Amino acid sequence: APGVFQLASLLVELDPSDEASRILCADALYQMGCVEEAHKLLSVALSRNPQRSPILARLALLQLKRGFMYDGNQLLKKVIRIGDTSCLLPIMDIFKDEDRRLMQRHCHVRALTILKNKQED
Repeated sequence: APGVFQLASLLVELDPSDEASRILCADALYQMGCVEEAHKLLSVALSRNPQRSPILARLALLQLKRGFMYDGNQLLKKVIRIGDTSCLLPIMDIFKDEDRRLMQRHCHVRALTILKNKQED
């Protein structure tokens, strides 16, 4: 992860508008345990392109990890509304096991809640 971070940082310096390099930097920071720095980097990337599912999904995990369930839910809803959920499976490979379980458990509980509410209606 440190080598990936250094390379991605150089790529961002060469082209500050390169979103893929920013995401790669954020993923490397996350892998190194620098969650706050990854969050800041993704927030900047999101401000430039607020409809990017890969950024939104990563931010959702970081929000859940930080205990901000409402914010995580809102980001996940936005990913679903955009309709580009194809980014979720590759991102799950990046997440650490504990965070992957957190995201899966959270999504499962939310899905059950939605289904239960629809049945009651």
